[in-house]
Amino acid sequence: MALGATIYTFEITLNDADRGVYETLSFRAARHPSETAEYLLTRVLAFCLEYTEGIQFSKGLSEPDVPALAVRDLTGVLLTWIDVGAPEADRLHKATKSARRVVVYTHRDVGALLERLAAADIRRAEEIEIFAVDRDLLAALATRLDRRMSFDLSVSEHQIYVTLADETLSGAVEPHRIPRAR
Repeated sequence: MALGATIYTFEITLNDADRGVYETLSFRAARHPSETAEYLLTRVLAFCLEYTEGIQFSKGLSEPDVPALAVRDLTGVLLTWIDVGAPEADRLHKATKSARRVVVYTHRDVGALLERLAAADIRRAEEIEIFAVDRDLLAALATRLDRRMSFDLSVSEHQIYVTLADETLSGAVEPHRIPRAR
């Protein structure tokens, strides 16, 4: 019998000085049994860092042809395709045809990802935004992961601060672009 997804509930006070977004977010995120805690937390952070009207989680691994997160307008048109992890080049090629903006948040080795993508033929590759989330921050958050989490998330100059009760964790979210093939 297949295991079902585990639901996590998040209450996050978002203070994003980089984008001027100040919101209290309350949402649920499903974690597939094959999904790591770091992947789930990268999705949650991406949701917060990209938070805007129309953002939503996909159904995850059960819908492999859609992004992990998407921003749609009121008519349902896909505006932003947000992927998590280390997507394949053909997936990003498809994404650039489907949305005006394509973003990847990775919890993996960003150097290896960029090298692999630079060697591929991806439409509008130079426009794809790639953000490397601090792996130590994710590891520290993973040890504190609970089915119900409440924390403050502050963002300033690509540095994020997560305050859980009386403890603050911090790390960078470094922006990257796919280098041009030589």
